[in-house]
Amino acid sequence: MRKRTPTTSDTPSPETDRQFVTALSRGLDVLRCFRPRDRAGLSNRDIAERTGLPNSTISRLTYTLLQTGYLLYDEQTGRYRIGVPALSLGFACLGSLPIRDAAKDHMQRLADYAGDGVQVALGARDDHTVTYLACARADHGMMSLQLGVGSRISLARSAMGRAYIAGCKPEERAEILEALADHHGPERWPAILDGIHAAAAQIAEKGFYVNYGDWHEGVHSLAVPFPMASDAAPDMALNLGGPAPFLTKDRMENDLGPRLLEIAKSLRLHATQV
Repeated sequence: MRKRTPTTSDTPSPETDRQFVTALSRGLDVLRCFRPRDRAGLSNRDIAERTGLPNSTISRLTYTLLQTGYLLYDEQTGRYRIGVPALSLGFACLGSLPIRDAAKDHMQRLADYAGDGVQVALGARDDHTVTYLACARADHGMMSLQLGVGSRISLARSAMGRAYIAGCKPEERAEILEALADHHGPERWPAILDGIHAAAAQIAEKGFYVNYGDWHEGVHSLAVPFPMASDAAPDMALNLGGPAPFLTKDRMENDLGPRLLEIAKSLRLHATQV
């Protein structure tokens, strides 16, 4: 498994690249547009709006995915849901990441130490979002972020996303920033870019980045980039987050941030020895 190749001036576009199978790419775009909150399913029109593809194309793609089991169709509502075969792809991905298993105990200990409402997660980039690959919550916590494995959060605004951007290679970072500028638009992008630059500066100085409500009001979070040396695994990031009252600035900056950074250092050492 190779990491996504960053786009450069020498990289062929999908329109001119003979190796690129457009139909396959569009089918995968259909699967990726589903979210955990879409419990009622999505109609062809919903999928067209999310992917930007023509309705006629969506109809052919959903028919094909239905015939192969990757989508299920509810005749009463006219909506599609993700089929079980898609789940096997996700578990195959998780099973191919040994660093995920190595991280779980470290993450759980930190979550238990941090206490009420705190969650620790490991994630990797998926287009303009970050997808959670592993999560840990305090066993005795009364409040908690309702995020689990497979949840996607903002690449541009979350602590984890900004840490990922700071830790990736310059070519990928340039590609990401160009794509995010287009995604968020000229009115919102300058302020978001300032936050991304501030995160990179914090990480360069302290090794971790602290986000006070930029992702969600009332949620404080911190993150550490976790780039992988091998192209056989995706670059990642670690984060810790929870309700602001439990995560004061002093705790984040002087206690939990350094602890999360130590976990990242320990896992990097582990990765080099596997």
